[in-house]
Amino acid sequence: MENERVPIIDMQELSGLTEKIVKACEEWGCFRLLNHGVSLKLLSEMKTVCRSLLDLPLEIKKENSPPGHAGQIYRPPNEANRYFEGLSISDMTSPAAVDDFFTQVGVTPQQREIILKYSQALHDLAKYLGGKIVEGLGLSGVDRFKDWPCQFQMNKYNYSPETVGSIGAIMHSDPGFLTVLQDDELVNGLEVVNKFTGDLVSVDPIPGTLVVNLGDVAKVWSNGRFYNVKHRVQCYQPNIRISIALFVLGARDKKVEAPVELEDSEHPRLYIPFDFEEYRKLRVSTKSPTGEALELFRATNSVST
Repeated sequence: MENERVPIIDMQELSGLTEKIVKACEEWGCFRLLNHGVSLKLLSEMKTVCRSLLDLPLEIKKENSPPGHAGQIYRPPNEANRYFEGLSISDMTSPAAVDDFFTQVGVTPQQREIILKYSQALHDLAKYLGGKIVEGLGLSGVDRFKDWPCQFQMNKYNYSPETVGSIGAIMHSDPGFLTVLQDDELVNGLEVVNKFTGDLVSVDPIPGTLVVNLGDVAKVWSNGRFYNVKHRVQCYQPNIRISIALFVLGARDKKVEAPVELEDSEHPRLYIPFDFEEYRKLRVSTKSPTGEALELFRATNSVST
C-alpha cells in the first residue's frame, strides 16, 4: 500500500483553490475537502438517519422496490458485494422521486427535514465545485451543470469478525460526473487506484470532512483531462460502516460530450457524444464496472490511453 495520500483541499484557503481542485481532478480524480461549509451537526444527524433507515426490517426496505427496476430504492447484498446494502433516491431534483422514497420507507417528518437539508447542502457544494472546475479550465461562466440529475444514496456495510479482509464494494468507477461522499469517520475501508502507479491507496478518514470522486462522465466531459478514479471498499475492522453520497450524474435531455473549447488540433475530441442513461445500462450489460464501456464511444480520430 502506498503511503501517498489523496489531496486534501481546505476550502477556506481561497488563494489557488481553483488550481488545486483542477489539479486533483487531473492527477487523482479524488480529493478530500476541509471546511466545506456543511455543518458538523448536520453531518452527524444525517449519519444517524442513514443508520436508522438501513436498520429497518428487510420487508420495509424492499417495499415497492423490485430488483432491477429503474426506480429501485433498496439495494440488497448481492454476490459481488455481499456485505453492502443501500437506500437510494434516484433523483433529488425530482419531487416525485423524493416523495416516493419518503413514502415507501416511511420516514418521519424529522428525518425528512434532515435528508432534504443535507442533500441540498451537498448539492450546493457540488454546484460550487462545478463552477470552480469550469473556471479552472478557462471556460465561460455559464452554469454548465444546471438541472443535471443527482442520485442520493445511503450505504451500510455489515461487517463482522468473519468479514475482515473481505471486499465490501468491488473495484469500480462512478458512472456520473462527480460524487460528494461522507465516508465513515470511524471505520476506514475506502481505497483508490493511483493513476500513475496503479497502486491502491487508502483514503484515511478525517472527521468532519467530505470526499469528492470524479466519474466516467467527467473523463468524457473534460476530453480526457480528468481521471475517473477507480476505487473499492475493503473490510478493515469488524464494525458497521456507514457512508452517504450525492452523485451528480449526466446531462438531462442532451448528450454527454466535451465542450468545444476543450478541443483543438492538439487535443481532438476523444469520445463521441452519448446518452448518459444508455451508457449506464451499457456498463451493466457489458459488465464494465470500471468504465471499460467508454471505449465503445471512443472517437475514430483518437488513440486509446
